[in-house]
Amino acid sequence: MAPEYAIYGLFSIKSDVFSFGVLLLEIISGKKNRGHHNLIELAWRLWTEERTLELIDTSVEDSCILPEIFRFIHVGLLCVQQLPHDRPNMLLVVMMLSGESALPHPKQPGFLIEVHNEAHPSSSKNESCSANKMTVTLLEAR
Repeated sequence: MAPEYAIYGLFSIKSDVFSFGVLLLEIISGKKNRGHHNLIELAWRLWTEERTLELIDTSVEDSCILPEIFRFIHVGLLCVQQLPHDRPNMLLVVMMLSGESALPHPKQPGFLIEVHNEAHPSSSKNESCSANKMTVTLLEAR
């Protein structure tokens, strides 16, 4: 669910783009984005650490074309940008998936900030949480 819809109830064409990006990452990884498992955070972390191969579902890894899968992950990350105006429209998504368009570098997706675990001060483990900072967007006709 797009951050602007989850927090403010605002829906636009770019909300669908966000959902498509999540779906794309779920298909590639074989994992759901829910509960304690933040797939968007995992995809972003592996992307920035240049360990994107670890995101791919091992049951399909040997039968896929890796450059295409890496492109799909890149497009998925572009679709889940925090601000709607940073997300591509679906026409551009289709062009990017087919290799007909250059891919800009994605920004860090929304809902990702690192916090220290206050419940266990001795723990060195960081957790992901939502800062819930959003901008208001205007509804657009399809």
